[in-house]
Amino acid sequence: MDIKKLQSLVVDALEDVKAQDIQLFDTTHLTSLFDRVLVASGTSNRQTKALAASVRDKVKENGGNIVSMEGEGTGEWVLVDLGDMVVHIMQPAIRAYYRLEELWGDKPIKLGAEKRVSKRTASEPETEEKPKRAPRKTAGKAAPLEVTYDMMAIQTTLEDEKKPARKPRTTKVTSDTDSTPTRKPAARKTADGTTVKAAKIPTGGRVKVAATKTATASAKQAAEKRTTTRKKAAE
Repeated sequence: MDIKKLQSLVVDALEDVKAQDIQLFDTTHLTSLFDRVLVASGTSNRQTKALAASVRDKVKENGGNIVSMEGEGTGEWVLVDLGDMVVHIMQPAIRAYYRLEELWGDKPIKLGAEKRVSKRTASEPETEEKPKRAPRKTAGKAAPLEVTYDMMAIQTTLEDEKKPARKPRTTKVTSDTDSTPTRKPAARKTADGTTVKAAKIPTGGRVKVAATKTATASAKQAAEKRTTTRKKAAE
């Protein structure tokens, strides 16, 4: 199997199980035993075993050869030997201790950069470009929006000048005496049936009512009685 196809299969198998910090190195100048070394991390024993199984199954499905697998019992460091390529799947503490990158990492390879970018762009929905808004037409010709807004402002100013100036409203100021309505004097009837019209009452003045005939007669009788009683008392 071509080495480029093999390394692409291995990276895809690791990404399917969410491997962390995948790094690939070219080792042709260091040893003749293999051409590639790949180092990846798994967060637990179960994940490292699953990553190794995913690599094994992916390579077998595509006609590749699995030379050996080591470390599946503990799951701390699982090594998958593919002949031209060796895959190291390690837990973070083991990886930090052995530092395989310093041993084989002279020539790192950026594998699948274009492939991953193409997958990401394919998954993202395409944004449709919004059609540009056509400018308004004035007098049969297209004019920019700024010119149209200026013409509208000028037209509004001309219409305001044509309108006649409104006269200010005048408010009539009235005095307190004008605001109070004048009451008409009411006529009244006396005991003998005669109607007496009351005189017009000026504001703030006293009312003088003319004495009736009955009142005058009774007053005379009362005066006569007083004089007779006085004469008797004097005798």
